[in-house]
Amino acid sequence: MSATQSAPRLTRPYLAASTLTLVLSVVATVVGLFVPGFYRDATVLLPQLYGQDLLTLVVAVPALGASLYAANAGSLRGYVVWLGVTGYLLYTYASYAFLTAFNELYLVYVALFGLTLFTLVGGVARIDPTELRAALDDHPVRAYVAFQLLVAVLVALLWLAEVGPASLAGTRPPSIAETTLPVPVIQSMDLAVVVPAFALSAALLRRRRPWGYVFTGVLLVKGTTLGLAVLAMIAFMLRDGQPVPLSQIVLFAVLSVAGLALVTRFVRAIPGRGAATTTRVDAEARAD
Repeated sequence: MSATQSAPRLTRPYLAASTLTLVLSVVATVVGLFVPGFYRDATVLLPQLYGQDLLTLVVAVPALGASLYAANAGSLRGYVVWLGVTGYLLYTYASYAFLTAFNELYLVYVALFGLTLFTLVGGVARIDPTELRAALDDHPVRAYVAFQLLVAVLVALLWLAEVGPASLAGTRPPSIAETTLPVPVIQSMDLAVVVPAFALSAALLRRRRPWGYVFTGVLLVKGTTLGLAVLAMIAFMLRDGQPVPLSQIVLFAVLSVAGLALVTRFVRAIPGRGAATTTRVDAEARAD
């Protein structure tokens, strides 16, 4: 029985797709931040776009580059972070492709949406979840389960409190009242995808199912990065003079700090390259 590698090797298509994602993300964020008047969206949305662009440029892009390098070298830690950052960029550019007013970078947004979607799906499909579970076999999971359930509940309540009354009254939700958006795009994605994903991940991890470890790693990285992006959006909104409820500032700050602490703990608990190798037979036996 030969030892398997700690992470699947990245083949050329994945390396090419992530490298192109890096380049296009830099182009999109730099143009959005530094070309005056580039965005044609409603004034109320501009601070959110600037905050998202800034966080993507200074945090997500370097994190993707570093994790891509580590994952290609066989690091399971790097592979998990690479998937999570790819998930953040997928969420980001899906929202740009559907939410922002049409501009010269529309095809770049669509390309980033497609690249990150297929990279994430393919990358998750290539990982052996039993290896990650075996690497974290003795690691406590209660905090991760509780955090993911908390995120799912709070996000669901936050958006349902807005879109629920508007749906019943036949009016536009407050978040899009001053825009030309036909529907609240972010709320649609969160309620349809993000909330169920966090709930499912928590349920699988609570039962210590192998895929629960994979989903938890990806969602912790993606969710924490997005939480930091929301804080950047709030900073730009406050600078623009837009009112932001103190409760929302505190909520996202606490969730972002807690998420950052948990994702650091989770990633550090994964043994480094070489120490995390295990036989496939042993991994499968531990999963039973």
